[in-house]
Amino acid sequence: MAGILVAVFWAILVSFLAVALARLAQTLKATTKLVADVTDQAVPLLADASEAVRSAQTQIDRVDAIASDVQEVTSNASALSSTVASTFGGPLVKVAAFGYGVRRALGGRKEDVPGKSPRRTVILGRTVPAARRKRK
Repeated sequence: MAGILVAVFWAILVSFLAVALARLAQTLKATTKLVADVTDQAVPLLADASEAVRSAQTQIDRVDAIASDVQEVTSNASALSSTVASTFGGPLVKVAAFGYGVRRALGGRKEDVPGKSPRRTVILGRTVPAARRKRK
């Protein structure tokens, strides 16, 4: 009787182990299929990502070229403006000073014309001649 009991126990134990191994085999098959599917989908995604990175690098190179061109144009414009300022600045200042001197000289003659009254300023209700005003 003990032998039959041990044989039945071993039969049940082997059955449970067989069921567990069958389920483990199904799980491994499903895992293998999942990994294969992920690999099949990941490879094109990685290729697309690699292409996007290459495209971005190309655009960055273009922007870098544009930025260096803009920097060169800016330095050329700065050099041109300093050249123009040094070429025309001195003579323009001299012409402006000459014009001011001519206006001042002609303006002085007009004040010598008789019949024109000097300017007056009202300070605190009193009229003060222009010659007595305090200049700052």
